Parts: sequence; C-alpha cells; structure tokens
Amino acid sequence: MSVSKRDDPTDCGKGKSAMTFKGSTFKRCTCTDPGTRKQLGSQCTKLKRGNGMWSSNHGTWSFQAELPKHNNGTRRTRRRHGFASQTAAQDQLDQIADLLTLGERRGEAAHATIGDLIDNRLRTGEPFPTPEAVSKQLDAGNADLNAIPTVGQWLTSWIATRKKIREGTRLSYQRHITNWLLPHLGHYRLDTLTVEHISRMFDAMAERNDTITAAKSSDDPEVRKSAHGMRVMGAATMQRYRATLRAALNAAIRAQKITFNPASYVELPSGRRPKALLWTPDRVERWQRTGQKPSRVMVWTPEQIGRFLDQAEGHPYYALFHVIAYRGLRRGEACGLPWWNIDLASRSITISTAIVQLGWRAEFGEPKSEASGRVIALDEATTLVLRRQKKHQHELRVAAGTDWVEHELVCTERDGNPLHPAKLTDAFHVIADAAELPPVRLHDLRHGAATLMIAAGADLKVVQELLGHSSITVTADTYAHVLPELARDTAEAVAAIVPRDQRHNRRTA
Repeated sequence: MSVSKRDDPTDCGKGKSAMTFKGSTFKRCTCTDPGTRKQLGSQCTKLKRGNGMWSSNHGTWSFQAELPKHNNGTRRTRRRHGFASQTAAQDQLDQIADLLTLGERRGEAAHATIGDLIDNRLRTGEPFPTPEAVSKQLDAGNADLNAIPTVGQWLTSWIATRKKIREGTRLSYQRHITNWLLPHLGHYRLDTLTVEHISRMFDAMAERNDTITAAKSSDDPEVRKSAHGMRVMGAATMQRYRATLRAALNAAIRAQKITFNPASYVELPSGRRPKALLWTPDRVERWQRTGQKPSRVMVWTPEQIGRFLDQAEGHPYYALFHVIAYRGLRRGEACGLPWWNIDLASRSITISTAIVQLGWRAEFGEPKSEASGRVIALDEATTLVLRRQKKHQHELRVAAGTDWVEHELVCTERDGNPLHPAKLTDAFHVIADAAELPPVRLHDLRHGAATLMIAAGADLKVVQELLGHSSITVTADTYAHVLPELARDTAEAVAAIVPRDQRHNRRTA
C-alpha cells in the first residue's frame, strides 16, 4: 500500500491542516483463488516481480480517500480503481487533498460542502475544479458547489473526461467545441439551453456559407481574395456538429444535470452520404470541358483502374496501390499492414492494425470500427505482387544494413520506418495525373475494389464484408448509382456472347 503524501509529516508545503487528510494508493488485480474463487485483489503474487518491484503488465492502481463525514456522523470512505499507473491514482488523490485543505481552512461548513462536491464529481466522473475556482464560488456565496454549469463549462469538462474514444474522434469533438459550440452556446446555463438557441447557431453557419459563396462568385478580385481558402460547411458537417452536442447533452442527462436534450429536436438539412458515380465517357468529357465533378465520390471504371495500375508499376508504393484497388483496404490499413498478418500460403490478409493520422502526426492504432477488423482473401495476382514486395524489401534491408529500423510492415521508407499516409496520397495523385485519368481521391481507389467485384457479379453482402462496412445499408447507399451502370455493361457482355443470325438482327433493327 502506498501512503498518500498528505499523510507524510514532512510534506510541510500545505500547512498543518493538510496532514489531517487520509488517503492512499494501492495496486490490485482481478485474479481469483482457485479454491475459494474470491478475487485476490492486492494479495496477488503476480503484482510484483521477483526483485520486489511492481509489475508493469499486471493489475491496475487504485486510491482510497476519507472524505468529511456525513451529517449523521457516518464515515465517507471513497475508492476508485482502474488507473494505469500509481502516478495517475496519486494525482487524483492530490487534487482531493488540495480541495479538502481549502475546506479546512475556510471552516467546518465549507469543509462539508467541498466534501459533497468531491463525492458528486467521483460519482459523475466529472473532473475536479481547481481550489481557486472553488474559492471564488465560496466567496460569491454559492453554498451549492454542484450548481448547474454553463454549456461551456459542461462541454469543457465532458471532453476532458471522455476516455473510451479514439484520439481522432476526440480531436474532432474538440474542433467542434472550439469553433462553434463554445462561441455560440457556451454562455447559456446548461438547463436553460433550448432548441431555438441551437437553431440560431446553425442559421449562423448557413449565413457564413452564403457569405463565402457570394464572395467567391464576386466580380471584385479583392472580395474573391477575402474568401480564399474558406470552405462552405456542408449538411453532413452540420450533422456532425449536432451529433457532438447531442452526445455531450446526453452525458449531462446521465449525470442528472438536465432532463431534456434540445439538440435531438433541431431540424437540419439531410446529411446523406454522397452517391458514388462512375467516370463514364460523357462525364469525363463534361469534366474536361467545365472542370466540374458530377459527385464528390467518383469511381474509376475497371479500364481506368487498369490504366492507373499500369502507370504505377515499378513505383515504391505499388504493392499498396494494388491491394487497395483489388482488395479495398483503407489508406491507414494499407500503410499499417504488417507481414505477420499476411498468409501467402493460404492467400489471405487479416486486418487488425492501421496507421492513424491525427492532424499531421501519424501513429499505430486500431482499424476504424469493429467491422473493419476482417479477413480478406487474396487473388493470385495480388499474392504474386506481395511476394515480389517481400523480396524487394529484403534487398532494401540488406542495402540499409545497420540503419534499417524493423517494423515488419509491407511497405516502408527506405530505412524501414513506417510510411506516412499523406505520402501515399501525394504519390497517388502524381501517378493519376501522369496517366491522364479523371480525378478521384485515394479513398475512391478503394471504391474501385467494390466496382470490380460488382462488375464480376458479386453480391452486395460480399462487397460489404470486403470493405469492412458496419452495415450493408452503407454499402447499398454508396453504390446505388454504380450498380445499374455496371449492370448494363454486364447485360451487353452477356448479349454479345450469344450467337445470333445477323440477318435476324437486321430485320429486328
């Protein structure tokens, strides 16, 4: 058991009152006794190594704190578990000690009030306020430190305490909060926020869109310049802003701060995902003439995919382009694909890792969703490409010698370090331009894998599993416009292989 520094008489920085706080950290696990089937807790022998030091891969840290007694005189002992390190548990304990030290210095009533505050924050999972903030509230005569916060205060504490979300999702939430939610809604008290307040924020977004559109179409060069680099906010983006606010307000309902979520009742334009369209000859001609894409999601035809891959032959990243085009991997899945997840003998790939880009920083992470973790069968051509890549990488490893950094990835930098996803995107556009192909995103090359499968007559369910979509609805929505176009090509191909008397054809015509 690790005793809190507040119990240490040598900790003289906090004054005499700090020594009255009782708290401690300890480590435990969930192992059970085979005989009694009771958890061993802190008595498990695996918690420490043979040298007596704590094990870094067994058990988690906890803390125990004695809060001021209840009004009826009963003790109020609180424990919290699941900390990854003793430092993290001790940090929580120190924050409690700082608040209780403030309470003791301000008298018995303040001490009890701060005890209630700590108890409430431990129950809801909200972060502890600073002693300075609590002191200001007490000076203002606020006897209930658990008073309803403003929307801004709640959003700030909510994002700080969200633990089980991806870092990319956290960054997206933070951008939404910083850019629009705080400036437009942050000053309202949480329980006074209405549907009308939120609707006015989205009206401001629409007005901004109108301003940008008008500026970009202006005859005045200076006005056009004022909107340079500014993007119109689409319906799907507005839906994501509302989703962030709705999630934060649902958390407030669970914490019993409010009973109604106004974000759920705000009407917005539909944020339907864009339909994928094929680059047919007519659409290519129009794009060459006007520079306009018919849809945000454009898909190359099988012939265009072949032109791209022919142009990419010999490029250091060719293997990744090939598996994306044929097997539908996402960019991060391809960059983070390790050799140990490839079975060339049975011709299969297991997707369990990815390189995730957070801003510019890239790091190893998990696939996008639970459905993204999947096993993909390989065709003979893709298997051959991967065998060649493995041989080529061995040559790079030998050439680099001691400078080689082993990550066991399929495609790397020349020294073995992971390939940044943005470099793959840049290379993709250079190759596509050289092949004089109509524009698509690298992510749309993944759609090409679906196009090839649909053209080959694959069922949508098979396409869904290949791409790792969460539901077949996503697959159907994305490729609803591709299916009939490819179906017509298939129908013509079928008709062409049926022998007919040419004289009959002329009579029919």
